[in-house]
Amino acid sequence: MASQGGRRTGSAGRFGARYGRVARRRVAEIEDEMRDDHNCPDCGAPRVERQGTGIWECSRCGYAFAGGTYRPETPGGKAVRRSIRAALAEESDE
Repeated sequence: MASQGGRRTGSAGRFGARYGRVARRRVAEIEDEMRDDHNCPDCGAPRVERQGTGIWECSRCGYAFAGGTYRPETPGGKAVRRSIRAALAEESDE
């Protein structure tokens, strides 16, 4: 059954029949997530857009920050933030 107008492949439809189904699906998922609405860490508005590789900017308040290549916040960054928060909480308990 043929795909109708690229609906099935999404943004990865530009690759045609090349690279395999799994790779094209993975590319489409990453690009969809990259284009999703992301909340600004400064003002909280869902207006963060990717400006370049790892550079994200809020179109409402103009806050620019470094993040992941395809996501404003990476899993590693979340783990670091959790560790810092735990260390600061431990320090304030003493």
